[in-house]
Amino acid sequence: MTGSLLFSPFVLRGVTFRNRVMASPMWQYSGRHFFPTEWHFMHLGRMAAGGAALVMQEGTAVERRGCGSVADLGIWDDRFIAPFRRITDFIRSFGAVPGIQLLHCGRRAKMELPWGGRKALAVAPEGLDDFDQWDVVGPSAIAQSAEYHTPRALALAEIATIVEGWGSAAERSLRAGYDVIEIHAAHGYLIHEFLSPGANRRDDRYGGSLENRCRLLVEIVEAVRGRWPADKPLLVRLSVEDEAGWSIDESLSLVRVLKSVGVDAIDCSAGGITNSPLLSKHAGEYGYQVGLAERVRAETDITTIAVGLIVHADQAEAILRKGQADMVAIGRELLYNPNWPIDAAQKLGADPSFALAPLQHGFYLERRAKSFLGRPSTFQIGIDPQAES
Repeated sequence: MTGSLLFSPFVLRGVTFRNRVMASPMWQYSGRHFFPTEWHFMHLGRMAAGGAALVMQEGTAVERRGCGSVADLGIWDDRFIAPFRRITDFIRSFGAVPGIQLLHCGRRAKMELPWGGRKALAVAPEGLDDFDQWDVVGPSAIAQSAEYHTPRALALAEIATIVEGWGSAAERSLRAGYDVIEIHAAHGYLIHEFLSPGANRRDDRYGGSLENRCRLLVEIVEAVRGRWPADKPLLVRLSVEDEAGWSIDESLSLVRVLKSVGVDAIDCSAGGITNSPLLSKHAGEYGYQVGLAERVRAETDITTIAVGLIVHADQAEAILRKGQADMVAIGRELLYNPNWPIDAAQKLGADPSFALAPLQHGFYLERRAKSFLGRPSTFQIGIDPQAES
């Protein structure tokens, strides 16, 4: 593949990505007893077969109480390793890199499914035996909104246990075959709650000053990096700005620290500490968060990933050529068209032989493309293009 930056290889530590397209972690709410199902196998597999370089699994809880819903995925026990290994082997068979996003939902735990209203889960679903023990926790006893549970403030000893849980999750992720870990520190989940002065009112070493509010994330990064091989990348998804008092300047200070303790790239998102990840100043225009990735990259000299309504091939190519980010994360566009990378490579003239597609598809797609050569660009049913007007 030549001529396109989007479809040029990219290297982080010892991992080479075949292009600069990351399949965003997208919650599927299809777990069964917190284990993956055939749906995850299909969903993640088709992202890999469609040409994405990095296929990031949805947020996967590092402890049971950190699950957002009854249909989440977890990795707090060794029993999860084998089912995930089947998925990572499949992703890798298509030339893609399997990644896992690790998270703890904090005060956003114990919720209904999105299509059930995203409100606090009040009644135990059938088959859930530990509903009463599902402890919703956070930095302080402040609910995200009236629709959410009010969390119990974590004790200091519990925080240490959670940090250890992230380290153990990193070990299991390695054994399950993942090559990239992304720590979810955005969108109002536990780590973001500790960062936010709106959610964190603690008066101990984890609250108050910027350094204290960042302490949990730094300790988690150190725990994960200590259990994660030196040749494998570690990413952090960060709400670079939010609507409740966290600014880009604070993010820049944090990112400089994260870089010093082993983080390789920042996945730059925004918002979520109240409800919507879409900040009020953004109208949802194409690439509405790209400027965040651009500034983080320019001012901290760290690799960044841009995300947020990146939908067109030439748009993604321009983001990279302007130096606004090093990779692009594609989410809902991949749900609409899992072959988005294959299609984008064609539009950019980067893959005339369909090498990005699996052989079983590429052989026929190349023949299909050749069959259109020299044919009219428009066709109307029932009209003979040779007939005189």
